[in-house]
Amino acid sequence: MKYKLVEIFESLQGEGRNTGRPCVFVRFAGCNLACPWCDTDVGERFSMTLEELLNEIATYKAKTVVLTGGEPTLLDGAPELVAALKKLGYYIAVETNATVDADWLQFVDYVACSPKAEFPEKIALKKANEVRVVASNDSVIEFCKKVKDLIEADDYYVSPCDHDGEIDFATAKSVLNQLEGWSLSVQLHKILGFR
Repeated sequence: MKYKLVEIFESLQGEGRNTGRPCVFVRFAGCNLACPWCDTDVGERFSMTLEELLNEIATYKAKTVVLTGGEPTLLDGAPELVAALKKLGYYIAVETNATVDADWLQFVDYVACSPKAEFPEKIALKKANEVRVVASNDSVIEFCKKVKDLIEADDYYVSPCDHDGEIDFATAKSVLNQLEGWSLSVQLHKILGFR
């Protein structure tokens, strides 16, 4: 079996509670949503076996691995990858769109989910460490309230939307002013200009 990948790189986590943590990002190809504002290329660029993937991850210094995408919960072979990374002593974080409540998520260290206001009926995840909702417009306020009832989490964040390189802080601030118990999470890597 080969894992379909977009890229593997080392950087700092740019958003959420783990902002600033050195991580190896493993971006898997494919997604089950088509968000109109998405800025992530999810087309497959290459593939690797489990052994090849583990060897590549080992070339980096960071001991935190972020499984992201695309949508990593759609991944065939995810339980095997998680088990192998745990055995090697990695801290494992997953970034998901909350449409799949995969059994193997219980074995990772951190789940960050970003349910999409454009697809409220697709939310399946019931529990995460953090929830991030993109403030694409003011209508996400009611969606955020619904999400807080649907997904149990330690932290709830609103993220400003990126419109062709312009970060919309005004809408995020407006949304936050009308929500209780939510905080701002920016994509720090975009602001500081790192990957």
